[in-house]
Amino acid sequence: MKKTSLILLILFTFSLSSCSKKELIIVTTTSLENSGLLAYIIPYYEEEFGVKVKVIAMGTGAALELGELGQADILLVHAYESEMEFMDAGFGEKRSNIMYNDFIIVGPELLNDSTIEEVLNEIKDNHAFYSRGDNSGTHKKELYLWDLYGFDVSTFGDWYLEAGQGMGSTLTMTSLSQYYTLTDRSTYLSMIDNLDLVISYENPMELINQYGVIKVNPELHNRNDLYADQFYDWIIRQDTQDLIATYEQYGEQIFFPNS
Repeated sequence: MKKTSLILLILFTFSLSSCSKKELIIVTTTSLENSGLLAYIIPYYEEEFGVKVKVIAMGTGAALELGELGQADILLVHAYESEMEFMDAGFGEKRSNIMYNDFIIVGPELLNDSTIEEVLNEIKDNHAFYSRGDNSGTHKKELYLWDLYGFDVSTFGDWYLEAGQGMGSTLTMTSLSQYYTLTDRSTYLSMIDNLDLVISYENPMELINQYGVIKVNPELHNRNDLYADQFYDWIIRQDTQDLIATYEQYGEQIFFPNS
């Protein structure tokens, strides 16, 4: 019910502006929006093409739903299998990998376990955990990890809570409760001054976080898809990929281009 209400609210809010002659609607993840990257790179696109970009941020699952409804021109999301289902169903015209970073486990203290399986066992046996619980790319990754190592989240007790919120809100709740959670590194670093959390476990190879760009099938809407084509080509262009690589938080490169 909450997800349906959110979709209806977004549709109502943006319906009047969806036919603007020089406007591009990008639906993206809360984690990507919270990272600050889009605020960093989109002005370059707007200046080059004279097109105003409207960004809507939500979980990847909800973003893909808006795409299915034709309420987006471009999707920037991070749940590969769901993205492929979207493409196979004909909702997307084209898709490319654009960049990646990694997921991390954060919490009140460092966990000295050597693998993600050991970390999950440690949390399950001795700590408490906040799940995004919102069908986002991060939530899908978390569920995949539990399932990969033979855990069924439906059997978990009251140590496992669902925030039902975006990444920023989930991190705030995790910090206040001194629990653990899975987050993308970029959102954590963008909020680090306001969090009482440390990186409890990291392994970039094991917890890679791949982002993709999807151009929504223009047959689903009546907007000028020239701007979507321009943006799609622009974000995979080498100079834009180089621009993405220059974005930093706390002296760290946050995203790594795929080209």
